[in-house]
Amino acid sequence: MKQVVIALMSLTFLLGTAHAGESASNATCEGFGPQTPRDIDQKDGDNPVKFSLAKPASEMNLCNIHFHEGAEHKAKAFSIYKGEGDHGYGGGYQCGISKELSEAELAPTKESICKGDHGELKPGDTIEVHWVHTSCDVEPGPTLGSCLSKGCGNPELRVETQVFTLVNDPNALDFNDLEQASDLPTNTGTPVQFLGSTTGPSYTEAVCSPYQVTWSVRPQCAKLDINTVGEWCKGNTFDEDHAHGVRKLVTNPKLLSDIE
Repeated sequence: MKQVVIALMSLTFLLGTAHAGESASNATCEGFGPQTPRDIDQKDGDNPVKFSLAKPASEMNLCNIHFHEGAEHKAKAFSIYKGEGDHGYGGGYQCGISKELSEAELAPTKESICKGDHGELKPGDTIEVHWVHTSCDVEPGPTLGSCLSKGCGNPELRVETQVFTLVNDPNALDFNDLEQASDLPTNTGTPVQFLGSTTGPSYTEAVCSPYQVTWSVRPQCAKLDINTVGEWCKGNTFDEDHAHGVRKLVTNPKLLSDIE
């Protein structure tokens, strides 16, 4: 029981407020499994830690949905580097299509969208959304602690991922229609699947995440109506009301899995 309680407390911070494997220097952390995020166009990795891919999302339970401002991952379609940001806020990568939007798509919104301590979302911004799945028999809820239960302290975890460009356009995708991974757009390429970890700005190549996660990242961006994201932030099962910061891209092959 004590171990489960500790695990539950730990997982509540997996969006980037906990530290694991902290190093006194900027040296690469050792003894950890493959890390995330990564450039999904680069397939090679030398991390020796192996674990089985999690089951398909359709055979698991959705436990949490959250999003990061700026793509944490990198791919050809989202490769415009915004910088490291302020503790991950305002950093990451931007969709290429964000540079090709119309004046109407970039029109200011009538109200603030998902405003937090680090700002708010604007048309033209890029977000990376994570649909987190667990092998535990749980109900969806706030924080990644919802992915555990008293009788299931070491679950398989899978994150289905889609990167979006936010537009002020009611004809774009409605975020409230994307309640399950099965609802995600089918025209954004074949998902790239690989072994990795949790993300968030507190983790680096020197401060590694100890958690094992199967990732499935779609390689192309889609346009999403920013107003529907704002509606979602006003009230949802996950108590999410703002964007999270991004973890700096992991590039050291010693910290990356091999993508088959």
